[in-house]
Amino acid sequence: MNRQLEKIVKVWPDIQPIFSVPHNEKSYNKIVSLLDSLIDEIGNDEKHPLASLMETIGSLIETYESQYVNQMKSDPVDILKYLITEHGLKQSDLSDIGSQGVVSEILSGKRQLNIRQIKTLSKRFSVSPAVFI
Repeated sequence: MNRQLEKIVKVWPDIQPIFSVPHNEKSYNKIVSLLDSLIDEIGNDEKHPLASLMETIGSLIETYESQYVNQMKSDPVDILKYLITEHGLKQSDLSDIGSQGVVSEILSGKRQLNIRQIKTLSKRFSVSPAVFI
């Protein structure tokens, strides 16, 4: 085994959860949380020492989403309704995306989600914003 692989073998048990494609929602949520922290730290600084880590984590998340999230491609309203039901929520619990009337219009398909609402829902339900687009 070459020296580089010998080094990797020693640290792999500690870093494996970070550098592996998630295969379930729990590991997916952990890696998304890590990416959020990296984004907060790095921002748009492409020269930041952790910029390539952020890119790698993003690719791992993208791989998971292409395998699992995109299989559920559906109307954003249907997905939102599903998530509301899954989390035992009512329309009134979504006041962070708008008034009761706005939420009602979104759920009835009369109004589309805007970027702020998509970000809010993505964070609330720990899913990719792409789910609501």
